[in-house]
Amino acid sequence: MGILGLSKIIADIAPGSIKERELKHYFGRKIAIDASMCLYQFLIAVRNEGEQLKAADGETTSHLMGTFYRTIRLVDQGIKPVYVFDGKPPNLKGGELAKRAEKREEAQKLLQAAEEAGNAEDVNKFNRRLVKVTKIHSDEAKQLLKLMGIPYVDAPCEAEAQCAALVKGGKVYATATEDMDALTFGCDILLRRLTFSEARKMPVQEFHFNKVLEGLELNKDEFIDLCIMLGCDYTDSIKGIGPKRAIELIKTHKSLEKIIEKLDTKKYTIPEDWNYKQARLLFKEPDVANVDDIELKWSEPDEEGLVKFLCGDKQFNEERVRSGAKKLCKARNTTTQGRLDSYFKVLPTPNSNPQKRKIEEKKKSAKKGKTGGNSKFKGKAK
Repeated sequence: MGILGLSKIIADIAPGSIKERELKHYFGRKIAIDASMCLYQFLIAVRNEGEQLKAADGETTSHLMGTFYRTIRLVDQGIKPVYVFDGKPPNLKGGELAKRAEKREEAQKLLQAAEEAGNAEDVNKFNRRLVKVTKIHSDEAKQLLKLMGIPYVDAPCEAEAQCAALVKGGKVYATATEDMDALTFGCDILLRRLTFSEARKMPVQEFHFNKVLEGLELNKDEFIDLCIMLGCDYTDSIKGIGPKRAIELIKTHKSLEKIIEKLDTKKYTIPEDWNYKQARLLFKEPDVANVDDIELKWSEPDEEGLVKFLCGDKQFNEERVRSGAKKLCKARNTTTQGRLDSYFKVLPTPNSNPQKRKIEEKKKSAKKGKTGGNSKFKGKAK
């Protein structure tokens, strides 16, 4: 789920924190990708006549096709992806998972009714609602990435939290996910739409966390409390409070404790035994692997291994698989100029302040006027 309505709030109040980029902008960058989010996208999007792609044995292959070709596209653009997989969900997420299970159960009933009625549009809609990333999907994706020479990380808990830790630890440039809670975990740079298909022709959205805080006029703790109020995976939110009211309350009272003290409980319903403090702690101190112990290594793809894994029962086209493997090899072995900012740190100029620069320019103009023009021409006119 992520954080409800957060992207709209940022777009409305802190638009300066968002940049739109072309994929080629990330040439030479290491990007941590939320693997489960990607697999879900592929299971939803890669379909044949409304059905997920399946192998000869009836097993789904949409997730493998999406991972294979989308990763090749990223690598072809000079991007160095590293996929991060979810671990065990925190106990607080149990309520959200139960809600999702209920929604799937309801979707299953609606699907059956749509099939009986012969409504193809509804059948497709409810089939999409039943999509779920399983351990089998994840394990097969890991096997594929290993054969492709692409590194992956198994997070002990939430993938978004581990991605944020990799960014903060300097291991990667940014996190690519559609879930906005990567920002709540303190990720410096969040990329949305990075793994979208080329056919959608949508630019990558780049969110800068420090600019988000600056634009919203909040500190990190206040931002986390705002996200909890908007609605997150770990706890219920206060009924009756929408995004606009939530940010007003945070700016006025600065914390959830103060908001609870002042809130009109006749108008707004606070959840019973509200565990917002535990949710806050999960965002501030998530369970993540020590980034210093994580080595990210991109290696040569195993072409024969890829053919053996993807062709045959999984029915991938051998020629296309071999072509993809060669693209991976070429991208890895081609010597290209790296990003300049990976070698040099750009320092601000002494007069980078525009107002200060104008004052300096005025002083220089006044000085020139007193000396009668440019000093290097003095004495040359007779």
